[in-house]
Amino acid sequence: MKSTVFNFWQPNFLQNSYSERRVKSFILNFGPQHPASHGVLRLVVQLNGELVERADPHVGFLHRGTEKLIEYRTYLKSLPYFDRLDYVSMMTQEHAFCLAIENLMGTTSHTSLYVQIRVLFDEMTRILNHLLALSTHSLDVGNMAPVFWAFEERERLMEFYERVSGARMHAAFYRPNDIDWTGLNQQFFLDVTFFAKDCFKTLTEIFTILTSNRIWKSRLVNIGAINLNDAISNGATGPVLRGTGVRKDIRFSKNDTYSYYWFLSMQGYTGKRGDSYDRFLIRLREMYESVNIIFQILTNLTSLSQLNNSGKFFSLFSTLSPLEFNKLSRNSKYTSMESLINHFKVYSEGLTVPKGFTYNAVEAPKGEFGASIVSDGTSRPYRCKIRTPAYHHMQIMSRMSQGHYFADLVTVLGSLDIVFGDVDR
Repeated sequence: MKSTVFNFWQPNFLQNSYSERRVKSFILNFGPQHPASHGVLRLVVQLNGELVERADPHVGFLHRGTEKLIEYRTYLKSLPYFDRLDYVSMMTQEHAFCLAIENLMGTTSHTSLYVQIRVLFDEMTRILNHLLALSTHSLDVGNMAPVFWAFEERERLMEFYERVSGARMHAAFYRPNDIDWTGLNQQFFLDVTFFAKDCFKTLTEIFTILTSNRIWKSRLVNIGAINLNDAISNGATGPVLRGTGVRKDIRFSKNDTYSYYWFLSMQGYTGKRGDSYDRFLIRLREMYESVNIIFQILTNLTSLSQLNNSGKFFSLFSTLSPLEFNKLSRNSKYTSMESLINHFKVYSEGLTVPKGFTYNAVEAPKGEFGASIVSDGTSRPYRCKIRTPAYHHMQIMSRMSQGHYFADLVTVLGSLDIVFGDVDR
């Protein structure tokens, strides 16, 4: 047998080994069934060893044609579709659709009773979303403790959803110029008060265990950083944009504010580096601020009850009958057959909306969520186009993960808080 001896000092051998190292990059499919992909996401990742050179998102596995389906249904029947988009923060999306309809009808209100209750549920939904985002993000990184605290509070929030709508997730609670008053009563608002008090304790526990944790900071600080130009050019909003230092929040804007937010005392938070750790801190502080807003709304409702009744705590909501709420919210009761028939025709044939075009957006937990409607004067929208935040954030994925290790890919994805009902409409 003839043996071959390699001379390691020959230049040809060194040249061949270096060339092999230079071309040693390969393509890997991340998902779409990966448990850390937060949905049916397929990332085609080009790796050089463990370094990410490129990460192309391939979406479309969940596409249902929501915008086209809405054009074939009345405005009220189209409302439940918005719950299915971002199925973690449902009521905020219903709010955007209702605002667009009210803008076309010229009936937008900022001080009505139902508007204040919408703000209450919007902020409860913000807590619901951020609790899931932070707890699953920490679980992806390797910390299990926040999941138990967060899901206990989420269970209580979903019970509130169920009590007012009968559904834990897809509530369909808002109505154009109104809400569904059926499940609101004195005990409901008392329970929300107790929840808001307990939620401070849970948030503090999560804040304590994560904020100064050495492993958590080593996995998030300077990971997935994005600068201001990339964030704006890719249409980033919400905590992703505010992490770069831009204080853009529709609730605070004098021109774009909606509902009752202009009359509340709120504080916004921004980051400095635009990395995953900044986005984590912003979401955590926003939950504290949401609890503060809930207390302000509850206090305002208490003062209303004292003005309208004998001063009993929440006596404004002491009745189970929705007729009392209809009287307070719309100053009308079904006292005649004509008004009852008109109510029946509105809910069976649909609400007739004047011709026109509008775009209305809300500050959803993930960012700016907007609905564009073109009305032709009938009870169905002629065109409906939805602007979702997660779709725009998905485009930044390749930019944020470039140059990081493959293990950091999950950290970057979790910090963006992607839900794929939002992306694949």
